[in-house]
Amino acid sequence: MPDKKIAFLGSGSPRAEEALALLNKRYGRVAPEDADVIVALGGDGFLLHCLHGVMGEDIAIFGMNRGSVGFLMNDYTEDELPERIALAEPVSLLPLRQKSIDINGVESTALAINEVSLLRETRQAAKIRILIDDIERMPEMICDGVLVATPAGSTAYNLSAHGPIVPIGSGILALTPISAFRPRRWRGALVPHTAKIVFEVLEAKKRPVSAVADGTEVRDIASVEIREAPEYSVNILFDREHSLQERILKEQFSS
Repeated sequence: MPDKKIAFLGSGSPRAEEALALLNKRYGRVAPEDADVIVALGGDGFLLHCLHGVMGEDIAIFGMNRGSVGFLMNDYTEDELPERIALAEPVSLLPLRQKSIDINGVESTALAINEVSLLRETRQAAKIRILIDDIERMPEMICDGVLVATPAGSTAYNLSAHGPIVPIGSGILALTPISAFRPRRWRGALVPHTAKIVFEVLEAKKRPVSAVADGTEVRDIASVEIREAPEYSVNILFDREHSLQERILKEQFSS
């Protein structure tokens, strides 16, 4: 039997807590800081929370779906879990680092596994200037917002905003507008994962904008710089018959 130390964490929902109790009783309790693998019981949101907790550490996350959304989760079963984890396919996810400056000049940073999104705070549309590697690519976009998604996050908010699904390992980030009014027909862009992306908020005091890196929000921003942060990579495990690559490919043919 594999000798990896496994810790179990639950999202707090009744289904997750019931599973947590059963698995701890069957396989024993291990503190997360002592584990080689953490089994996250919940939905995609809880899995992201767990991944943020182990960024840059040599701890893998194996998710089992006990929530409502489970694109990044494996099916829930109690049997032969250590053997199943030993056979799982590892995927290394590279987060994005958001560095923002607000209208008062205060700087802050955050990390995102799925996406960094800019969103208007009031009824007035945002006006945003876009630069890629210090070259202006769009002088002004009038919109509800804009986002940059990783391949892992391309099937989340990015897809809902009509952005493209990006395969894992493609070396590409999706830059997607959110309800763009001008230019009306611009659908976004695919940019190299090594790119430095800068959004400058025009008329920032009149048209306030917030920046959100996964669940971390900064309000009233003046500019945001987004770059990949490979030093904070996280490892996630998938059952081989339902790999992340297969899920992303399948999603492109779903109705």
